[in-house]
Amino acid sequence: MSISAEALSASDKDWWRGAVIYQIYPRSYQDSNGDGIGDLKGITARLPHIAALGADAIWISPFFPSPMRDFGYDVSNYCDVDPMFGSLSDFDTLIAEAHRLRIKVMIDLVISHSSDQHAWFIESRSSRVNPKADWYVWADAKPDGTPPNNWLSIFGGSAWAWDPTRMQYFMHNFLSSQPDLNLHNPEVQDALLDVVRFWLKRGVNGFRLDTINFYFHDRELRDNPALAPERRNASTAPAVNPYNFQEHIYDKNRPENLDFLKRFRAVLDEFPAIAAVGEVGDSQRGLEIVGEYTSGGDKMQMCYAFEFLAPDHLTPARVAEVQQAFSAAAPEGWACWAFSNHDVVRHVSRWGAEVMDRDAFAQQLSAILLTQRGSVCIYQGEELGLTEADIAFADLQDPYGIQFWPEFKGRDGCRTPMVWDEHALQSGFSTADRPWLPIPVEHQLRAVSAQQGHEGSVLEHYRRFLAFRRQHAAFAKGDIAFLDAAPEVLAYERLHDGERLLCMFNMSDAPVAASLPAGDWQVLEGHGFDSTLRDGTIDLPAWGAFFARHG
Repeated sequence: MSISAEALSASDKDWWRGAVIYQIYPRSYQDSNGDGIGDLKGITARLPHIAALGADAIWISPFFPSPMRDFGYDVSNYCDVDPMFGSLSDFDTLIAEAHRLRIKVMIDLVISHSSDQHAWFIESRSSRVNPKADWYVWADAKPDGTPPNNWLSIFGGSAWAWDPTRMQYFMHNFLSSQPDLNLHNPEVQDALLDVVRFWLKRGVNGFRLDTINFYFHDRELRDNPALAPERRNASTAPAVNPYNFQEHIYDKNRPENLDFLKRFRAVLDEFPAIAAVGEVGDSQRGLEIVGEYTSGGDKMQMCYAFEFLAPDHLTPARVAEVQQAFSAAAPEGWACWAFSNHDVVRHVSRWGAEVMDRDAFAQQLSAILLTQRGSVCIYQGEELGLTEADIAFADLQDPYGIQFWPEFKGRDGCRTPMVWDEHALQSGFSTADRPWLPIPVEHQLRAVSAQQGHEGSVLEHYRRFLAFRRQHAAFAKGDIAFLDAAPEVLAYERLHDGERLLCMFNMSDAPVAASLPAGDWQVLEGHGFDSTLRDGTIDLPAWGAFFARHG
């Protein structure tokens, strides 16, 4: 018997607060029909893996009809399923099976822009006087024929493309085949909110909002100011991208977005216990914007910025700095943290290039992520300790990587197919002779079948630690307080409803000794880490961890 979204959420209306969300990139999770591309039936077949892992919800990256110039993030129909992924009936089956397994379902909404193949854009570009003429961002050329202003596309070049039919430029923050919708137009907002209702009525439990701070542009089309070199960073775009040379105060991050997010939230509140997480992409004001979007209880339930997705090496000081900066910028807000996703180098490679014991490193990072204050996203394959795949230029699919190769190799390295069976063709992902991206040999050796049942494996560690986390509400719902410790030791307490938990991590490849804070501490077991407590001193092995409860 299937379980309705309402019944599934009835036990905890704030289920999202501290939830563990498993991200699925549908092209690469499981192929059910042998075409080399993952699909919805494949996801449904693999839901028991996610249930066994212990995740509370899944977030499925876009599966809507699309010409796939940006692999689904260019939507041509918001209310259907692309045939390569299946059908609406397949999606309904997926929802029913997920709810039967008590897994909530969140889907990716890409509403800052559409595909240029969307019927809305086809009509909009047909003339300057058609009913949807103002549904996208159009502007006249300067007198010399150049674009209206200096705005840049995050995928390279100008953010403006010339349309010969309208004899105007249209705005695109990403590919030129991804025109930006004009959310200043109330009709556009209404149409997008109808899309939200469509999927809520089908039983989804929430949404991940792609590029949430890109929804509005400056009506006056003012030039962005230059950004001083010392303020540039590569957290949201690679260092080779001139997008980093501007301060993006006019092409995105506009104050008008707050009113739209309130309208969006009001639609969510028409349904029981729905949650949304927004992706905030900004290299200078990311956390500040997260604070704006999650304040007041009338906009987003949670957002994430790119602090833990950036190349910056993860250190004890960095973890404390990010959490404390979030608390200062978003005192009313709730974060959703991730170390990896479909857009960035997998974190085991991004931070662990010099690490000898990759498994111990991966296991510690998972424990750090899963004990942060906030909700958590786990990206498919992370639970296997997968590294970034090295994709040859000839096999590259990502237009972002093709544009900036070789200094930036794009996002294909983190999007390769999931590995299920080390002995099967294409590691159990597909029966096709050639999947859409190649599967590295080193990934095959880390398949689910190779790790399942092996106590020391990364997979079994994730399962064990998620079970340990569920035993203590403070990990999901509690506050966080950082403690003074040696430079290589990350130490903090999680506090909730009288429960006080101590978390200590040796973020180095050599053993260290740390002092137990004053108080009556009881050592916690069941998390899988081996540390020794003797006379108030904790012996932490390399990449080790220690957990205790006060009182």
